[in-house]
Amino acid sequence: MSLIEQAAKRLEELRRAGAELPGDAPTAGNDAVRGDPTPEAVVRALNARAAETAPPDTHKQGPVESRASPRSPSRRVEVDFARLKLRGFVTPDMPKSRIADEFRVIKRPIIRNALEGDASGARPRNLVMVTSALPREGKTFTAVNLALSMAAEVDHTVLLIDGDVAHPMFTDLLGIPREPGLLDLLTRDDLDVGDALVKTNIEKLTVLPAGANQQFATELLASEQMASLLRSLASRYSDRIIVFDSPPLLPTTEARVLASHMGQIVMVVAADATTQHAVSQALSTIEHCDIVMMMLNKASRTDVGSYYGYYADYDNDKPRR
Repeated sequence: MSLIEQAAKRLEELRRAGAELPGDAPTAGNDAVRGDPTPEAVVRALNARAAETAPPDTHKQGPVESRASPRSPSRRVEVDFARLKLRGFVTPDMPKSRIADEFRVIKRPIIRNALEGDASGARPRNLVMVTSALPREGKTFTAVNLALSMAAEVDHTVLLIDGDVAHPMFTDLLGIPREPGLLDLLTRDDLDVGDALVKTNIEKLTVLPAGANQQFATELLASEQMASLLRSLASRYSDRIIVFDSPPLLPTTEARVLASHMGQIVMVVAADATTQHAVSQALSTIEHCDIVMMMLNKASRTDVGSYYGYYADYDNDKPRR
């Protein structure tokens, strides 16, 4: 079919569709013509006029420009090893230190339990909550050291979560920005988990900070949304162990709710400070949990030489060394 025939056919189609056509040749951008238009110009002009007057095709599939703001790249911080070392923490550059040896002993049964459990179960055993009966017993110290020690493992990655949102410590200890973080993931629909995670210069350690202050922060920790987030984090990577620094058990209630979603619990007890009554009362709040372990912290010395910690499985009210 020639261009003239195409133009005539196009004119007839437009008239049948009810389009208003001027007497002269239509103009469209650079195809505007004066006088007698060429056949090519007529065809292009008619097609342009049809596109302008045609209703939108709602069934046509094509790329849609996203209106969402682009996601920020994963954040990264440089953990100051020298500063951590001065404060008594495990550091990658001192693998033979006494504190590193102590936490090697402590982490081994936790890793073994994580491997034996099913991360997709009701209580994934790679979810490890570190807590205490009362404040200032050293639970954050223990949680960070456990994560640092586990990050030295060949076969595992570690996610360290600052869940003590009322008294977050990771900003001070590790230089991690507080937000966005855990609380933001529970309150913002526009935030993806990856936007809140912070990578570190320790290859296998990632940190999730506490997040921005929220009016109902403690209620958010005890919510079903929090439980869903924990399950998602636990199942996302098969080699990941999650260390969760939680609030203490006795002054708060959210830690007890969180404990019901955890596969393992490490309860830190301050030597010569925490009473037996407080320990017993705290243990009674998490008695439904399958695996509860206790660690004695701040002990000046023991009867086993250079081993300065105490570690026990708690089972039926009978600690085992």
